[in-house]
Amino acid sequence: MTLHVVGAGIAGLVAALALARAGHAVTLHEAAPVAGGRCRALPDGTDNGTHALMGANHAALRFLDAIGARDGWVEPEPDGLPLFDVADGSARRIAAAPLAWRDPARRPPGLTLGGVVALAGMAAGITDRPVAEVMAKHPALLRGFVEPLTVAALNTPVAEASSARLGQVLRRLRGAGAARLLVEREGLGPGLVAPALAALRDAGATVRFGARLRALTTAEGRAVALHLAEETLTLDAADAVILAVPPWEAARLITGLRVPERHAPILNLHFDHPGAGPVRFLGVLGGLVQWVLVRPTGVSVTVSAADAEADDAVETLAPRAWTEITAAVRAFGLPGVWPDVTPACRAVKERRATPRHGVGVPPVAPRQPLRNLALAGDWTWAGLPATIEAAALSGEAAAQVMGRRRAG
Repeated sequence: MTLHVVGAGIAGLVAALALARAGHAVTLHEAAPVAGGRCRALPDGTDNGTHALMGANHAALRFLDAIGARDGWVEPEPDGLPLFDVADGSARRIAAAPLAWRDPARRPPGLTLGGVVALAGMAAGITDRPVAEVMAKHPALLRGFVEPLTVAALNTPVAEASSARLGQVLRRLRGAGAARLLVEREGLGPGLVAPALAALRDAGATVRFGARLRALTTAEGRAVALHLAEETLTLDAADAVILAVPPWEAARLITGLRVPERHAPILNLHFDHPGAGPVRFLGVLGGLVQWVLVRPTGVSVTVSAADAEADDAVETLAPRAWTEITAAVRAFGLPGVWPDVTPACRAVKERRATPRHGVGVPPVAPRQPLRNLALAGDWTWAGLPATIEAAALSGEAAAQVMGRRRAG
């Protein structure tokens, strides 16, 4: 009697650990040679992107606690998020939580009573329109706060991004500490993937890499065989499966499954520039760069909703980004030497990073499309856009479904 979890991204890791610690025999199958999915470490030890959590990400933080990794996640900007504006060279700090806007120094640019009403309307989620349309009368607030938040959380340009989906994020930022920004001090390898795998092995789970699920055989409403790499595993009546794979893989494996079909890219740039100070996290407005993560090991940049940049060469992108980075770090007085010459840079382009979160009801696959199979993954969680938190929540939900089935 085995619970098979296919996919070792955040959703799969969360589900596998919950089930293993509940006493089930768990085997985790991963096609790649490493775990983590989109939250993974690259072969050179750097992360694939500038992944961050917020205080409102309770499921993700529960997982960090469960694997003993919470202490490695630090709050680099406790006084508010530093934002540098390329257009005029201005530098300011803003708070993401509305309750903190009582301090005028931490308010987003362009915040007015009308803007607050527009934000509250999106948070209420009564209607669904493009975010840019909702905020059309508040261009400064859109540019200086709403657009960066939308692009970061929904990975979709504001001209098409769903105000209802952004509202799901805004509702979570109301509580005390909800907007605290957290990043891993050393990187996702030592700070997430390694402790997660160690926790799984301590709980008795088996982890198999290089085990891509080629096909899934079903009969009479249940999965009966997993065709993995060079072998076929026949499922006993008591066996169960959690499928924690991208939507296109789920649709390939299960006929007729409704999944998101349109996706948006993310561009990540990693600069070889060791830092002299603590971990920092900066935002940039009006340029190529959106978020800058400065660690002692190097500088990483994320460009979300990167439709225009997905096909550009790193030789073109890197100098543009480095010019904006050096301007931002100098504006905020970060320590160290920041030369004008662009250091060595590595680009990571994720062409189908997340679904596009446009206006309208997204396709929602059932949590349990087969009697002995549950789906997990950020794209399966309708209560949030595709984020680390959505992945963790989906992993918890899938584990609960399969755990109840086994208990019954």
